Formats: sequence, structure tokens, C-alpha cells
Amino acid sequence: MITKALAADHEVTVSETVRRGHATRLAAAAAADGADVVVVLGGDGTLNEAANGLAGTATALAAVPGGSTNVFARTLGLPDDPIEATGALLDALTNNSIQRIGLGSVNGRYFLFHVGIGFDAAVVAQVERRSSLKRWANHALFGWAAFDTWLRKYNRKRAHFSVRVEGQPTVDDAMFTICLNTDPYTFIGTRPFTIAPETTLDRPLSVITLRTLDALPLMRILSSALGSGRQLRHNKNVSFQTDVTHVEINGYGPIPHQVDGDYLGDIEYLDLRYEPDSLSLVVPRVTSR
Repeated sequence: MITKALAADHEVTVSETVRRGHATRLAAAAAADGADVVVVLGGDGTLNEAANGLAGTATALAAVPGGSTNVFARTLGLPDDPIEATGALLDALTNNSIQRIGLGSVNGRYFLFHVGIGFDAAVVAQVERRSSLKRWANHALFGWAAFDTWLRKYNRKRAHFSVRVEGQPTVDDAMFTICLNTDPYTFIGTRPFTIAPETTLDRPLSVITLRTLDALPLMRILSSALGSGRQLRHNKNVSFQTDVTHVEINGYGPIPHQVDGDYLGDIEYLDLRYEPDSLSLVVPRVTSR
């Protein structure tokens, strides 16, 4: 039905991904062939791969949510229903609602909305080990994985890495860092998990680092994120920077990291940068950011 709707007014070629990384190659090939738009029906991981294939080209990326959480599509204001989202996409294409946006990059890989270093990446790794349950028990599975990781699988007694933002003092006692290209960080049901509301697709990155994972301060931080998120920057256990163009992470041993919700392994050094004017994006007209 989605293909039929798109083909009513546009020439459409359909390709299916068959393995990790395939969407990057498909998107790059489409751009090389002169496609105007690559429409991705899938989750955040597939969308990230396509963005990496299209970055630096004139071909626009369009999202149709088809995953378990669809953070980026929902951040743009797209409905979670794929058919309704296709209608919004067609309206945007008819009205040429295409915006050039900046991306983040981590060790040369682009990201659309965030990179997580440390604790949350360890949680994502736990979830991916049970990927068959992800679509059917998404939020419950993440909640269980977060508690189990906090309780048994992530050392809360020592710092894991340092964070150096250009022009700022080094944070040398980091437990968990999120680098955002847009906000919210994720959604819990229909509720946005807001960390840095001023972070938008037309500004550089925000970097939020937690210095503790102790229960009481962590609950205060989480409750702020379920509200406006603005209390975070006043918390003594949080380092908060906005409009960041470069940040370096040095691990005290290998540290887990995830990119747009995909666990990418453990690594000792990460170089994160803001890459302006990197990607053309089809944006619903009612929520252009």
C-alpha cells in the first residue's frame, strides 16, 4: 500500500535490505544513479545506515516508521502509523518541504539523533541480545535491561572515561555520556524523554555527561528528563554543554557505545564532530525544525 501511494505521482524503485550495512550501500547507489529521494521504511538503525549512504549528496532522505521506537521519525513529527506517515511524506514532497541539516559523526560514522557512551550502550547491548523480543516487548524489555545492567552488569563504583569538549574543562569522572544532534533522547510510550530541548537540527551538538549512577541522584535526573529536561543543567552530578562542534572521549579501558540506538561494540577512543549542511531531509510541513 505504501509503494502504491508513492507510485501514484512518483517513479518508485523498491529495494529490500538483507543484512546489516546493506541500507548504506543501497542509498549510496540510489544517490549515484541520480535519485531525488530515498524513502526508508524501517527503524532508526536502517534510517541511520541510509543517512550514511546519502550524506554529502543531493539526494534527500525520507523516513517512514517501521521499527519498534522510531525516535527520529517521531522527532520530526511523523505519525507512528506507516500509512499516515506516508501521507505526510507525500504532502511534504508535493510542497518541496526539504531541509538541509547538519549531522553528528563519531569516528567517521554519521548519526541522526544521538550517540550513547557507557551505561546506555551497555543497556542497548543487552536488548540486542534479545532482539526477537524487541518489537513485542519494547519498553518493558528496555526497562528490564536498564535495571539489570544498573544492578549487575555495569560498574557504578569507578569512572569509565573522560570527556573533553573544546574550550571546556575535561570531565575525568564520566559514567555515561549522551551526544545529541536533536532532542528528545528517546520516547517512553508516547512521552518524550527530554534532555536538551534546545538541541535542534539547525544547531551543533549537545553533550550531557553523568558523573554518578547512584540511585537517588539518578532518579532526580530521570524525573527531570520526563519533564522539561531543563533541570539537568543545574544538577551537580551532570556536565551539560550545548552548541558543541568537537568532543573527544578517552576510555579507561574499552567502553560500550551505541549510535542511533544500535550497539556498535566497545572502544577506547571516540572522536565526535558536528558536520553542518550534510544531508537533505524531507520534513513534514507542520513540524519543520
